[in-house]
Amino acid sequence: MLNNNDKFFPLHLLNILIMLNLILAESALEIIPESLWTHPSVSKRANKLNKKPGQMLLDRSLHHRAMLKLENSKKRGRPDIVHFSLLEALGSPLNRENLLRTYVVTWDNYIISLNPNIRLPKNYDRFKGLIEQLYERGKIVKHGKILMELRTGTLQNLIQKIKPSYTIAFTRKGKPLLLHLVMSTLVAKENPTVIVGGFPRGHFTGEIMNVSNELVSIDPETLEAWTVVSRMIYEYETVIRLTKKRFDRI
Repeated sequence: MLNNNDKFFPLHLLNILIMLNLILAESALEIIPESLWTHPSVSKRANKLNKKPGQMLLDRSLHHRAMLKLENSKKRGRPDIVHFSLLEALGSPLNRENLLRTYVVTWDNYIISLNPNIRLPKNYDRFKGLIEQLYERGKIVKHGKILMELRTGTLQNLIQKIKPSYTIAFTRKGKPLLLHLVMSTLVAKENPTVIVGGFPRGHFTGEIMNVSNELVSIDPETLEAWTVVSRMIYEYETVIRLTKKRFDRI
């Protein structure tokens, strides 16, 4: 007999653990653009930290006035969104079971790949410092293992690398669907991928349409990126009964 979870999920797949790809797309994460280097709010901060403006992350909480005339400024300068979202993803049981691959595609077309074993700083300033090092060095390495890697590339480039069997992008412009139904659909695919916007407001660009099989809305209101990430991962874990499998090992 099927229980409430089973009726949304094929019985023959209950013991198969499918890895999920998570992409934070168009993320509001970038080094301060050269056009803002001489603005007082940027140069003063750089002098205080003894850094060059081109070595610092754009942060609306610090550079709001400098960003006023920046193109698409409302979608930029929010490293905190990426920070919170990554903490939710990398701290999840799904990631601890090595069943999650997490990527960040930035506003300025860089792709960040994260080792599932990385332990990101919970302190925001330390996180920004780590990302600034990443932009400068291209890699974060510890004990011979690459924990983070930065490469130039677009969302399309990343999709070509991952080669997902099915891709769903979460957006208010998508088809309204219950989240557990979305996850039940994905877990039946061989190499599923989900895309969450890593920006504070606005909508995805047209590129999302080219790489997604479906655009889905999971709530009538706009949700924060980290909320979507945490709820999506939890529902995925529920569908594959991950918590039960973890307890069964004890």
